[in-house]
Amino acid sequence: MIHAGNAITVQMLSDGIAEFRFDLQGESVNKFNRETLEDFKAAIAAVKADSSIKGLIVTSAKSTFIVGADITEFGENFAKGEQTIVEWAKPVHDIFNSFEDLDIPKVAAINGIALGGGFEMCLVCDYRVMSDKAQVGLPEVKLGIIPGFGGTVRLSRVIGIDNAIEWIATSASKRPAAALKDGAVDAVVSADKLTDAAIDLVKQAISGRLDWKAKRQEKLEPVKLDTLEQMMAFNSAKGVVLAKANPAQYPAPKLLIDSLQASSTLYRDAALDAEAQAFAKAAVTPQAGALIGLFLNDQVVKKASKKHEKGAHPVNQAAVLGAGIMGGGIAYQAASKGTPIIMKDIGNPQLALGMSEANSLLTKQVERGRLKPAQMGETLARIRPSLSYDEFKEVDIVIEAVTENPKVKEIVLAETEKSVRENTILASNTSTISITRLAKALQRPENFVGMHFFNPVHMMPLVEVIRGEKTSEEAIATTVVLAQKMGKTPIVVNDCPGFLVNRVLFPYFGAFDLLLKDGADFQQIDKVMEKFGWPMGPAYLMDVVGIDTGVHGAEVMAEGFPDRMKPDYKGSIQSMYEAKRLGQKNDVGFYKYELDKKGKKAKTVDPTAYEVIAPVVTGEKREFDAQEIIDRMMLAFCNETVRCLEDNIVATPSEADMAMIMGVGFPPFRGGPCRYIDQTGVAEYVALCNKYAHLGKAYEAPELLKDMAANNKKFYG
Repeated sequence: MIHAGNAITVQMLSDGIAEFRFDLQGESVNKFNRETLEDFKAAIAAVKADSSIKGLIVTSAKSTFIVGADITEFGENFAKGEQTIVEWAKPVHDIFNSFEDLDIPKVAAINGIALGGGFEMCLVCDYRVMSDKAQVGLPEVKLGIIPGFGGTVRLSRVIGIDNAIEWIATSASKRPAAALKDGAVDAVVSADKLTDAAIDLVKQAISGRLDWKAKRQEKLEPVKLDTLEQMMAFNSAKGVVLAKANPAQYPAPKLLIDSLQASSTLYRDAALDAEAQAFAKAAVTPQAGALIGLFLNDQVVKKASKKHEKGAHPVNQAAVLGAGIMGGGIAYQAASKGTPIIMKDIGNPQLALGMSEANSLLTKQVERGRLKPAQMGETLARIRPSLSYDEFKEVDIVIEAVTENPKVKEIVLAETEKSVRENTILASNTSTISITRLAKALQRPENFVGMHFFNPVHMMPLVEVIRGEKTSEEAIATTVVLAQKMGKTPIVVNDCPGFLVNRVLFPYFGAFDLLLKDGADFQQIDKVMEKFGWPMGPAYLMDVVGIDTGVHGAEVMAEGFPDRMKPDYKGSIQSMYEAKRLGQKNDVGFYKYELDKKGKKAKTVDPTAYEVIAPVVTGEKREFDAQEIIDRMMLAFCNETVRCLEDNIVATPSEADMAMIMGVGFPPFRGGPCRYIDQTGVAEYVALCNKYAHLGKAYEAPELLKDMAANNKKFYG
């Protein structure tokens, strides 16, 4: 054994070829943490000291190659400022450079996922062989940063500037065919031939049949493009990338392009210095803090879900009650992920609608090349439309998705309970109605749980799993595991009107209504909130949700939380509803909707909307300061999120933030409402609450925030 560390071993194979093997002990994956970097340094020194080594293959003992840097270590480094980050990056560059500079040929044998620092490890090798099951890429921009272990410098010299910008700016994981086409890897082989192929490449390099030194030299020199070609490449890239990524919201892509442009004319070491400076600039942005926080929050959510795996019983057959758009979407989602599902309704026209929804979604998949016609047929075959409960004795879970009316749901659920086994789970897709209330209609309330999907089901990643007062842990666990199997992210919440997401969303709509009452223009509010980062402003969102749905939800919320969700005035949303303006449902709401050239509903300004809301506007019509709009909208939203934490509706700030991002489109680069409060400053946020407290209870700082401000605490860190 040439080197035996806790993360890396080096041992001789034959013919002067050694295996440089990553195998971080005590971890399920390889990653570049402090321990690995120290061992990497020691392993390089051991190779340097052994003159019998003529070449290296770099391998992984795990099913992944290397997943990247240890993101949990970022926070401590990033909090110390740009200069400290640059000083942290330089020794890492030195280690990678020293490996690259070993005077022997080196081949990476990429057996699985090699992302971020993992792929940067591959790039310091002279050749790369990839398993046909592997993936490679530099996804750092998703975290609000750029590659920091030399990835921007080496990739641009290996595959060219245009390709490098596309790879890094999109954060895409590349499969073997794409990686080989762009020249990022030198060969793709089946997994069982990977080691032999890597050894063969090393032998060819040692024998001189491959000029490995010339291959390495390309990465040490400036990019081989003349000034005009570089200017055209970078100008074109800026136009494309910055049109998709607003630098004010996502600064990393612009910093990436600026860094590449600055380093393209430099030799390796100077280019790496430029990368370190750009990496540090990105790392200290609030967006990087938020997006890295999201990544870590996602791990928290996954860990919470994993705890339920042992308590779940298998779901081999599901059923959905109601074959409308929602029921059809649920049936499609279950069937597309391999779970057979019965779709029941009371009439053939309804069943035809549900099957049409599933068929339409599958057809689009086929048209986009993501699914073969035969696979579409297999998926549709897993959906069995039914007018009766005859086959429900074989069902493990039933998802109720009938109309949002408590009396109708109670009747349907009680009827269903009589037709299923004693251990069958009943789940309601209700968006607002208390699970504890609905459970009173059942003989076995312990088997009843909320399973709230968001519309459209196939696109929205979140599923709220709601625990009623008598819901068993087995019912929760089974529902969580099924949601995961359906490709969704489940978050378990406790029961209350609106649960978590809708409970938080309705004070936001209430703040919108109050702004209109005080004389604000709904178009200005929409523009301000969209610039803030929401995918659509509140007026547009209400039109999309359906104004009748909004009014119904507001009534449920007013009953549940009258102190802050029951206004003493009639608002604009209610006025729209009374005028039978339901939004996109009937093509007129706050906006008017007409089909565009692609057949999609496009919103246009409708002057008559102002006439409808004029009677409820009591303030003088004026243009509000943008920050006042943001403050009033976000205080109502964030305060209710904090109250859900106070009331133990949601367990952690991590889960609350993830739910708001996945459920209602909270701007990801702001990290979620709890992260937003942290980045505002808790004391400063409480002061804002005090400033607007005269507007009502929704604006008053929750006790939790007052305590946090008094004790200088944050939700994170």
